[in-house]
Amino acid sequence: MVGRSLAIRRAIRLIEEAAPTSAPVIITGESGTGKELAARAIHDKSPRHSRPYVAINCAAVPETLIESELFGHERGAFTGADRRREGCFERANGGTLLLDEITEMRPEMQAKLLRVLEDKKISRLGGTGEVAVDVRILAASNRELQRAIREGRLRADLYYRLNVVSLELPPLRDRIEDVLLLAEEFVRAFNREHRKAVEGIAPDCLEVLKAHSWPGNVRELRNAIERAVIMSRSPMLLVGDLPKELSFQPGPTLGFTVRLGSTLEEVENELIARTISFAGGNKSRAAQILGVGRRTIYKQLERYKPYETNGHSNGRTHHNGRNGLA
Repeated sequence: MVGRSLAIRRAIRLIEEAAPTSAPVIITGESGTGKELAARAIHDKSPRHSRPYVAINCAAVPETLIESELFGHERGAFTGADRRREGCFERANGGTLLLDEITEMRPEMQAKLLRVLEDKKISRLGGTGEVAVDVRILAASNRELQRAIREGRLRADLYYRLNVVSLELPPLRDRIEDVLLLAEEFVRAFNREHRKAVEGIAPDCLEVLKAHSWPGNVRELRNAIERAVIMSRSPMLLVGDLPKELSFQPGPTLGFTVRLGSTLEEVENELIARTISFAGGNKSRAAQILGVGRRTIYKQLERYKPYETNGHSNGRTHHNGRNGLA
């Protein structure tokens, strides 16, 4: 996961604290914020990392098949069941199971899921025996969960069983200072994938990216950069390479929100990062705006390093091995 903003550093810190445990985690955030990436990061950093990671999108499975998908079925359990089939719980045994869009699961299935979480045993559809399973559960949703409970979309007892650790991923509009880092990562990834040689992003193109509100969040940015890399005919990405809907946007909102509970150091780091971004990456200019010396800026930047992931060079955060980024 990539970013220096206070919001994403909070999320990364929580992932690192929760990953070594076996506690259930509920991951919330708007569509495109990287919920499945966060789930995969929790698994990869956990003691279960060498065991299976299985993800199921509850909204994508028909209601008539969800029980079989989760718990498996025996031969002859229903028309077309010509052999025994393991469900997600058995395939994830010893590892991690992500239940994506859990509020789309019908309430009676949520009740069966709760029983499995309590007993740690599943019964295949059409079977008579029980199978013990050891699975860490991660659940994700783009809905506001308390509202989903009030609307009857999510059982309160299942919510309380799963909500041991709660991770909220911020929308991209709340971490605009991360757009450059993310865009650069995507450029490198799509250079490799599409055999291109884009060297960077032109300043006016970057301003358009920073001014956009990104309703589709990181997924929308990823798609925009992929399109731009494919269309690019110059060493730098230009405004004309971007999708047309990004071409005319209002200027970026200046300022940021300080959440109660933030430490003074976190607020200072956030202010410095946003001021450097406002100054176009010029640290000397940022120091002048803030009324501090350049040395103060560099000392504070050194403190970012514990929050950056994988390798880092010249203030950039790098991601190893995957194209999925948030």
